[in-house]
Amino acid sequence: MKKMFFVVSILFSQFYICDGQTRDNATNQVESVKVEYMSKELNLTPDESKKFWPVYNQYFAEVKQAKKDHPNDEVAFEEKVVEIRKKYKGNFKGILSNDTRVNKVFVSEKNLRDILKKELQDRQRRKKYPGIRQSPTRKIKN
Repeated sequence: MKKMFFVVSILFSQFYICDGQTRDNATNQVESVKVEYMSKELNLTPDESKKFWPVYNQYFAEVKQAKKDHPNDEVAFEEKVVEIRKKYKGNFKGILSNDTRVNKVFVSEKNLRDILKKELQDRQRRKKYPGIRQSPTRKIKN
């Protein structure tokens, strides 16, 4: 996990260096990180990957739409997400073959979201306080 966190941190440092690039490029980089992270966490084979990503992208689009439909109602949004997850659980199980791996889709997605959120907060803090390079919780121990 430390190695994966280190890799994700390195990838995000590219965002900091390339701050002047377009938003589309940043979105593509985040998408690349997501694909790499989820593929590694789920141990996707090439065949599983070909089947998984179209289904996952469709699932993710529905979750995004639910967020747009319920921007100020967190409870309604969460209820909709649960419905969407139930709907896609069978699709993911058909690709990943067991419930443990299917549940790991949702856990890994949350973990990645937390990592991205923390990275964004760190960047905002570094921008506000340029002398700060790394948060104490992110120091890598040897």
